[in-house]
This record gives sequence, C-alpha cells and structure tokens, in this order.
Amino acid sequence: MLDKLQAIKRRWEDVEQQISDPKIISDMKMFKKLNKEYKDLTEIVNAYHIYKNVVENVSYNKEVLANEKDEELKDMAKMDLVGLEQKKEQIESEIRNMLVPKDPEDSKNAVIEIRAGTGGDEASIFAGDLYRMYTKYCETIGFKTELIDFSNGTAGGYKEVIFNVSGENTFGRLKFESGVHRVQRVPQTETMGRVHTSAASVIVMPEADEWDIELKDNDIRKDTFCSSGPGGQSVNTTKSAIRLTHIPTGLVVQCQDEKSQLKNLSKAMGVLRSRLYEIEFNKRMEEASKKRKTMVQTGDRSEKIRTYNYPQSRVTDHRIGLSMHNLTAFMNGDISEFIDALQLAENAERLKEGGVLV
Repeated sequence: MLDKLQAIKRRWEDVEQQISDPKIISDMKMFKKLNKEYKDLTEIVNAYHIYKNVVENVSYNKEVLANEKDEELKDMAKMDLVGLEQKKEQIESEIRNMLVPKDPEDSKNAVIEIRAGTGGDEASIFAGDLYRMYTKYCETIGFKTELIDFSNGTAGGYKEVIFNVSGENTFGRLKFESGVHRVQRVPQTETMGRVHTSAASVIVMPEADEWDIELKDNDIRKDTFCSSGPGGQSVNTTKSAIRLTHIPTGLVVQCQDEKSQLKNLSKAMGVLRSRLYEIEFNKRMEEASKKRKTMVQTGDRSEKIRTYNYPQSRVTDHRIGLSMHNLTAFMNGDISEFIDALQLAENAERLKEGGVLV
C-alpha cells in the first residue's frame, strides 16, 4: 500500500506545480479540473502521512520485541503494538474508501425538479412537502438553495417546482433522490378518512458549467412573459419572466422567480445547459447500470425509490431496504441517515467492481 500511496503523493506534487503554471491558469476548464484533483489527492496524501507514521511505529515496536532484553520495555512495546495495529487497520480501511473511484459529477452543484404525479391535488401537496423537506435539509448542512421556476397546485403545493442547490459535493449528496416518491396518507380533501396513495417524481441533475455545454444563439428561441407568482408590484406588469426553447432538441425551460429579466435569463440558461448535459449523463448511467447486478442510483426516472407512510409514521427506501419510524422528523429535513446509507451502498458496489487502487 505504501508504494501506491507514494505514487499518489508524486502525482499530488505534480498537480501542485501545474496549477501554478500561468498557461494552466488561463485555461479555466483545465484549471478547474486540476484544482478538483488536487483537493481530492490532498485528502489522501494527508492520510498517507498518518499511515506512514503508524507503519514506522509498528515496525519499531516489533524490532523492540525481537531484540530488547529488558522485559519492562518489551511489555510496553507489546501494549503499544496492539493499539498501533488497530489504528493501522482503521486507516487502511479509510484510505481504501478514499480510493474508491468517484463519480466526477459528484462535486457539481445540483438542479432539482419535483413534479406532482398520480393523485391529483394530493400529489401537488406532496410535491410541496418534498420541496420543503429538501430545503430544510440543505439549510441544515449548509447548502444554498435558489428557486428557479414553479407552478402552483390548485389546492396548495406545486404541480412542478425547480430549484438549484449549491455547496460542496452537492450532486454527490443529492443524486440518490432521483426517482418516484410515493406517499400513503389521508388527504386533506378526504371526508371518509380513507388512506390514498399519491406520487411525485424527483429529478436531480448535475449543474453544467459553461464549458461543459456550448449553447449557440441560433439554437435558442427566447420568449418573455409576465410573472405569475410572488414578486410585488412588478408581477403581471412587466415581462420579466423568460422562456427558452432549444430548437434542436425541443427542450423548453422557463424562469420567473426574479424581478430582473436578466437574472431570469441567466437562471434559465443554467437549467437548459444542465438538461442538455443530463442527456449525456443518463447515457453513461445506463451503460454503468448494465455492468452492475445492483445499482443504488439508476437513470430510470420511473423507478419507485421511496414510500412515505403517514399512518405508520414510516419512510422506506426500497433500494436498500432501510426504514425509519420518525416520518415527522424526516419531512422536516432529517434525511442524512438515508443519504449516508445510500452513499455507503454505492461505495460497496464500487468496491465489488474491484476499482480500488490499493
């Protein structure tokens, strides 16, 4: 393991030099790529220094046991060795997890779309509940959310809501949420007290950078219209809302959250870029899913991934068979336990593939 880690350190030193090169700095795409690699390698190099020190101490204590005649010193070395061997195993395990090949998209920001599915008004209300759940979660862990577009439900909630999430490894944390979320509860409109089943779909996309997708002006039709949501006196009086149509693919994106037409245009361009990027991303996901017997994250948006059962106060993730019996806390953003478990499951799948470097 030490030989492999030494090779990683040499690569880290090489990248450190490259990101100081003016030619690299002037190439934003390459500079950002190398900066990301440098940050990832730094974590491994720091662990390598700790691991190397522990290995040297293990070797020293074994030498004492083999050659020292003083029984008291040998007893001390034997006691130290037990703790050092345990620490060595722990660090080796941590390093192996660090060396699991990461999805290069994980470090990107995320664009999330929530759409009401089957269930009429109740589905829209549930979509609103999911939006609140994610914004609460993001607030808890320090992610920033920014509303892009929405369509209100007739009885509350949203028929559709789109928002951006920014932070460290945002897509890597939220990508597992893509799929169909099913709710079982008594709707507000139900007079007989019967439990209904409704659904909402969640799509999590990696936010594309400007250099990821090139958008040509001739390929985009831009329309303006009056905003229909909150916004003060400017609502329904100024055409600040933006609708973009990508002519080659037929994709349509709109944004009406900002009072400024320019800000809405910038947000809409970001979503359009991300949707185009997602098309290529999903192709890669489908190829990857064919290679794995099980896969936590798939490109299938129609897959039912989670059920929220209100009468039993239970939420169940069907991909890993995990249930929690505190639905109120979960809907208030306490979803870290599920996300952590899903990340562990994905790492286990990658380990099975034999992709670890050491």
